[in-house]
Amino acid sequence: MRRVERREMAPEDLEEKGAEELEEAIRHFENDPPNPDSFPFKRYKLKSVKDALERIFHGKCAYCETFYASSQPLDVEHFRPKGAVSGEVGHRGYWWLAADWGNLLPSCIDCNRKRYQVTPKGETSQVRLLDETSGFSAAASVGSGKKDSFPLAPTGSRASSRTDPVAAEKPLLLNPCEDDPEEHLTYFFDREHPVSFVLAKELAGDPDYLGEDGLSLKGATSVHIYGLNRLRLVQARTRLLRRLEFMADLAIDLKQLAETLKENADQEIVRAGYQVDAFGNRTLAELASMCADDQPYSAMARAWMRDFQTRLEIP
Repeated sequence: MRRVERREMAPEDLEEKGAEELEEAIRHFENDPPNPDSFPFKRYKLKSVKDALERIFHGKCAYCETFYASSQPLDVEHFRPKGAVSGEVGHRGYWWLAADWGNLLPSCIDCNRKRYQVTPKGETSQVRLLDETSGFSAAASVGSGKKDSFPLAPTGSRASSRTDPVAAEKPLLLNPCEDDPEEHLTYFFDREHPVSFVLAKELAGDPDYLGEDGLSLKGATSVHIYGLNRLRLVQARTRLLRRLEFMADLAIDLKQLAETLKENADQEIVRAGYQVDAFGNRTLAELASMCADDQPYSAMARAWMRDFQTRLEIP
């Protein structure tokens, strides 16, 4: 997950039609007594909304950064669920935010819908990776997917009506447009056995989100509910990780070979050395491009790049 700036304003038709839908929803939910039937929310599904979210997130899931466009339809996801809240009996969801631009995110099916996902046993309660990583091949089916989940920190206060301040809630789920995921999530890299797990990060301060073990509750909860360590996702990130490692080794070898060739007395060999050096630079440029916002799993790639640069600095 990466931080995303929501620079685009709400689509005009969402503003207009969403306001009309909100008036209808107010009459539905605030009747005396309230209407017990479900409400047919539909304005959040406007094509303009989907198009804008695809542009802002480069066709990637807001939570796991998987390209969804080539294999599955876009789920327009409500960060605060519109129709119900899991575990909150009687709560009818954040219906007043159903067409709110700031509450809408693009999501892949696996992050958004409740499913049992095969999850590698490489971690403990989705929080901490075990010292022994050989258990990666073992797996269990773990319930994940956001759907109606919206847990709060113990110090938060649940909004149950449109007059309640949502700012007082203190959600335990990361919103990439409101939070910096790098403050709560980190990646596990093992050069000997490359595998990409995402983990809760040690948290400095912010007691609302600090677990007893010093890790971010917000990070740990997000990893679990979004299913960020489900098997297919781990496999996809691991494929990218192995490609990064291969290209990094190739770049280093090319640069070292170039330096050796350029020290030769034969000018033809020296010229060849400069050509090899250029190949090394192109390989490094390709590595950098894989960290761009529009690339899959760019947050992991950037974390790996920082680790790679640290390795290069060690004599």
